[in-house]
Amino acid sequence: MTALSTTVARLFGKFAAEVPGAPQAQFTFAPTTAEDAAAILDFASEHSMSVVPWGGGTHQVGPPYAPDIVVSTRNLTGIDFRPDDLTVVVGAGVPVVELEAVLAERGQTAVLPENPGAATVGGVVAAGASGWRRLRYGPTRDRLLEVIVATGDGRVIRAGGQVVKNVTGYDLPRLFTGSLGSLGMVTRMCIKLWPQGATAATVAVDDAERALALAYRPLAVLQTRDGVSVYLAGTAAEVEAQSIALGGAASPGLHWPQRPEGTVAITLRVSPALMTDAVRRVSASGEFVAAHGVGEVLVAGSFTEDAVSEWRSWAESVSGAVVVTAAPVGFSLDPWGKPPETLVLQRRIKSAFDPLGVMVPGRLPGGV
Repeated sequence: MTALSTTVARLFGKFAAEVPGAPQAQFTFAPTTAEDAAAILDFASEHSMSVVPWGGGTHQVGPPYAPDIVVSTRNLTGIDFRPDDLTVVVGAGVPVVELEAVLAERGQTAVLPENPGAATVGGVVAAGASGWRRLRYGPTRDRLLEVIVATGDGRVIRAGGQVVKNVTGYDLPRLFTGSLGSLGMVTRMCIKLWPQGATAATVAVDDAERALALAYRPLAVLQTRDGVSVYLAGTAAEVEAQSIALGGAASPGLHWPQRPEGTVAITLRVSPALMTDAVRRVSASGEFVAAHGVGEVLVAGSFTEDAVSEWRSWAESVSGAVVVTAAPVGFSLDPWGKPPETLVLQRRIKSAFDPLGVMVPGRLPGGV
């Protein structure tokens, strides 16, 4: 055993864990508190060891990564549900399915991604992932009130507050949402909740643009190979009136599509006004779900690098983007495409929280 291994075993041996599906690493830990996670990250910085935080493994971007240390969130658990305040404080390792089941008992929801599989709450926040209901409720980052984070240089910071109206200090909860673990590890968070509608329905329609014009605050307007559906929730009278106005076949409940899966998966983002053109370009190439009114199309299939490059060129020409979210070994395209104009600022932010660059180095756009 090397001197480093001996030191690691002495300091962090109680957190050693086997985490199925996680990347191969020299050390894998599952801390139980933010302070424990920060101690591990402090050690990693001191010894220049790369780190990957790991939740359910459902929101990985880029090629497979071989870190020195994997830090799992599976022991960062606990749900403090405050239904009267419409908030919940939840550990990063809690599965989305488990959290939403608890909230549903009081008719509330955190509006996290539907059909999340093994995704954890921390993983959703770190990835900046939003569900299909974004059209009505906005992205996940808009509902994140507070975060507790172990930073890449071993500090524990608390940002935001556990109240719905909170404007104190810098908006660090939004900064950490979508940071993909590059600044540190979100260990606990407070999320704003919404009541679930008393009645819900899924209405099949022919025209997405017409549906957006007719429906009042729909949860979503989604298009797949099977057609266009409008998702409604509210009082029974509201849902019935909107279903009649839309003129389509209504089915009780919300029948969400599964996220498309394939050898290659991309997310195409453009202005909502360009969605019809976006769908026309990708619809023949694989399975897809297009979120009208939001400006996002998820596509998966066995398409080539040339096809992705063509879509990316068009998207970037209209100020959009194409992100490759899954690809086989040897797929040479950069996951992100054109680096953002804010790259210098992003590097400065990265250095403020992870000055030695140990947290998933190179994962962000531009190799940050």
